Amino acid sequence: MKTWSKEEIVARFNADRAVRMIEEGFVAFSKKTVLVPPVQNFFFSAANGDCCIKSAYVEGSESFAVKVSAGFYNNPEIGLPSNSGLVMLFSAKTGVPVALLQDGGWLTSVRTAIAGQIAARLLAPRDVRGIGIIGTGDQARLQLEYLKPVTDCRDVHVWGPDAKQAANFVTEMTEQGFKVTLHGTPEPVARNANLIVTATPSREAILKSDWVADGTHITAVGADSVGKQELDAQIVGRAGMIAVDSREQCSKYGEISHALAAGLIQESALHELGELLDRGGRARDDSNPKQITVADLTGVAVQDAQVANSIVSDA
Repeated sequence: MKTWSKEEIVARFNADRAVRMIEEGFVAFSKKTVLVPPVQNFFFSAANGDCCIKSAYVEGSESFAVKVSAGFYNNPEIGLPSNSGLVMLFSAKTGVPVALLQDGGWLTSVRTAIAGQIAARLLAPRDVRGIGIIGTGDQARLQLEYLKPVTDCRDVHVWGPDAKQAANFVTEMTEQGFKVTLHGTPEPVARNANLIVTATPSREAILKSDWVADGTHITAVGADSVGKQELDAQIVGRAGMIAVDSREQCSKYGEISHALAAGLIQESALHELGELLDRGGRARDDSNPKQITVADLTGVAVQDAQVANSIVSDA
């Protein structure tokens, strides 16, 4: 079994290959040619942490993947990263372990940012006047970085609950060519943007419907387990197009579950990213400038299998 360090993984990583393979994974998932067992979730309230175990096998692949990903959100206070984890690959013919990717949660963060990029490419307005970021952690940074190929807009409005982390976000993203305005509350972020990404571990709605203008696209990535929520359910109720990574997962938890429970939408309104990708073209109705679009990304194990295989394969 080969063990990959984080340094080796980052050096080997090829973004174009990873995007292509994750897109293929989403399509396979929606076509039900992927084995995805139920997710295991842990929540450690005393430590403000959570952990999930996800696994997947794509038909025809030489291996299957098991991923452990943890987020302990008080860690920065003691000098540790919020996210950690690893991915294990096993032979699909013998069950023998073939690779251990000690990525420290980096691959999970990257594959989530790639999903955000895909969602924005399919659903964001063609004319982005401002990008709003709710959250200032590692995932917020990556989401913004991965929007670069999707839009020429570099005008960013951001809010985060941690002042020091927020200041670091402004510095780092400014160095990457963005014009970043830091706000003291989430409301002006929403009012100054028509492409918004929420990337926090919040357990109550942060983004209110009244703040969101017609024509806005929102990608929500934080509500990846039971009890989490970033969006006012009314926002989802207003959406003319709702994309999800997994119809089943998002109906159980994530932003969609809250809107379903409130009777604001029906499950028939949900479109999986794999279905939209397989269909080809844009998923947004560009003839309707007032259309609100929402992408709810709870994280699907096929993404973990595909991004891990993008490292170890020669494709």
